[in-house]
Amino acid sequence: MLFRKGLLADFGLELAYFSGLSHILERKTAGLGAILQFQHVRPRRSDPFQPLRSREITPEFLDRMISVLKRWDFDFLSIEDVATRSRQVAPARRFVCLTFDGGHRDFMTFAYPVLSRHRVSFALYVPTGFIDGIGKAWWLALEQVIANNARIGLVMNRTEQHFFAASLAEKYQLFDVLYAWLMTLPPDDVANAIGDLCKRYGVDIEAASRGAAMSWQDLATLARDPQAIIGSATVHYPNLARTKGTTALREMTMGRTVIETALNGPCRHFAYPFGGRESFGPREMMLVREAGFASAVSTVPGVIRSDGASDLMALPRISWDGRRRSLRAMRVLLSGSTLRTPKAPKVDLAKNYG
Repeated sequence: MLFRKGLLADFGLELAYFSGLSHILERKTAGLGAILQFQHVRPRRSDPFQPLRSREITPEFLDRMISVLKRWDFDFLSIEDVATRSRQVAPARRFVCLTFDGGHRDFMTFAYPVLSRHRVSFALYVPTGFIDGIGKAWWLALEQVIANNARIGLVMNRTEQHFFAASLAEKYQLFDVLYAWLMTLPPDDVANAIGDLCKRYGVDIEAASRGAAMSWQDLATLARDPQAIIGSATVHYPNLARTKGTTALREMTMGRTVIETALNGPCRHFAYPFGGRESFGPREMMLVREAGFASAVSTVPGVIRSDGASDLMALPRISWDGRRRSLRAMRVLLSGSTLRTPKAPKVDLAKNYG
């Protein structure tokens, strides 16, 4: 069903491109430009179970995308310049701002050489706890548990639950259900639930998290590049909407302080962990202002509007689905004509899949 929906979405974008509808509407819907969001950049993997595949693009795609955006006459702005451009009424050319979340090791290996060769600006948002080796990427642990086991038990809402996931389709479904459930929990409860799963099924979450993160030496290299801006994504990457206010503010201020101390420079820009509607709201926007950041980006889809209509504490981004390879589809999304903020799916966890 999800695969079919994906095909329909791709067909709709292709149709909008070839029909010319997106080009007709572009003047009204495209705004001043768009911030693009990516996570992993690395070659395609052959693993049959890749529930986070949508968060990856290949270095070849990144290279081709930048070349095409240049051909389409987009300006490449830094996140620092987006705020200035957002106060303008109608500049001659639209812009794109490239942003990368997570501080992943593969960024240095595969993304940075492409960005350097093209000499374009970009922002990297870093959760400092992962660079320090203390952050725990629970989503990677969840992926390993489901990939390696056909029967999984865990305590959900104080009740032991058992799930069967022998087929690939069942594994994908279970990952979606458990991921959505974990996103509803406070950070301490997430840590307890994942810790229990890792203990039961022999997954080393510390090793998985360290193996995915870049180093401070990598960040120091980037800090010397005038095209790079390093922003904060807290320390431990919690769902801030499920975090107490004092703890959320501490995550923001500590993440910023660690970056500024380690790299001996300002850290003015912030990315909400996870970034969707379920992970931030007016309270978190107020805390970002209190923490002293100049901007904060989300993953709520949208383009940047003129005359300051886009709130700098909740800038929208277009999160590119790495399973999609058509740059025609990207052109349609950049037109703003098809972007809608989706409602969070309702997950029925009362059903016992075991």
